[in-house]
Amino acid sequence: MTTDLGTPRVLPSDEAERAVLLAAPRGYCAGVDRAVVTVEKALDLYGAPVYVRKQIVHNKHVVAGLEARGAIFVEELEEVPPGATVVFSAHGVSPEVHRQAEERDLKTIDATCPLVTKVHHEAKRFAGDDYDILLIGHAGHEEVEGTAGEAPEHIQLVEGPADVARIVVRDPAKVAWLSQTTLSVDETLETVAAIRERFPLLLDPPSDDICYATQNRQLAVKEISRDSDLVIVVGSGNSSNSVRLVEVALEAGAGSAYRVDDASEIEEAWLDGVRTVSVTSGASVPESLVQEVLAFLGERGYPDARAVHSAEESLIFALPKELRRDLKAAGRS
Repeated sequence: MTTDLGTPRVLPSDEAERAVLLAAPRGYCAGVDRAVVTVEKALDLYGAPVYVRKQIVHNKHVVAGLEARGAIFVEELEEVPPGATVVFSAHGVSPEVHRQAEERDLKTIDATCPLVTKVHHEAKRFAGDDYDILLIGHAGHEEVEGTAGEAPEHIQLVEGPADVARIVVRDPAKVAWLSQTTLSVDETLETVAAIRERFPLLLDPPSDDICYATQNRQLAVKEISRDSDLVIVVGSGNSSNSVRLVEVALEAGAGSAYRVDDASEIEEAWLDGVRTVSVTSGASVPESLVQEVLAFLGERGYPDARAVHSAEESLIFALPKELRRDLKAAGRS
């Protein structure tokens, strides 16, 4: 249960020194909501099965829920029968994946987050101007692979400041940087600063690549972490933004911070001597999982959570054009 910050209610004596702070915003961002709704509506419209390349978003509960409705998640398109319907995940895909889909005569629905698509466009523009592009991100992440695939001959991956000394470019006057959208803002700025020391003429992207939701959730966790004995971040282990929230919480001064997929992963020992617990969730986490964590805390004598607002979010993304077209044709728009 959650109450907004304001006049605190009177607590029983055994709870009087305890508090639960709840970050706002948290959970689903516009890109994740769009991707999940895309798969749900595709299942309703076309019927099961609908194939999805990679996890639609990085949350095992979301994936399991969609599987129960008839979605089939695959790693590569060769696992999808020719002519079937396939949804591309929110993290984006490379032009090569689009080519493979066309070759297999697949009906594709591209649920790539529009903010990731923006980075793809920036990569193509920089490559078109013959820049060496330094992509800040994590090796193996689907988003990084998709962006790098837009201009592989121009892009090299930089995972952090330690990689900067090994960068080789053709012309120090023609170097630009891009980043994975779900990184830590502070970590990215540190890497950019290190790159700029080597290449003073480094060109910035036309707009900040770290997505608004990632920035807002990191700002929110900083707000609730400063005076917290414990921060619980709800999110899956392969969710980059969820993992980053734990790091940001610790850097902001939290006594301890842990990531859990759900309340069942909370260890009782974490609560020993803890007065203030703060709770947040990554951008691909359903609110129901957060409420389960709050219920877990309530059962152990912690009061109702107080919401700490640090930003307001109202952005909504339209569904993929392919799906909108078919919904309209079926009279379901």
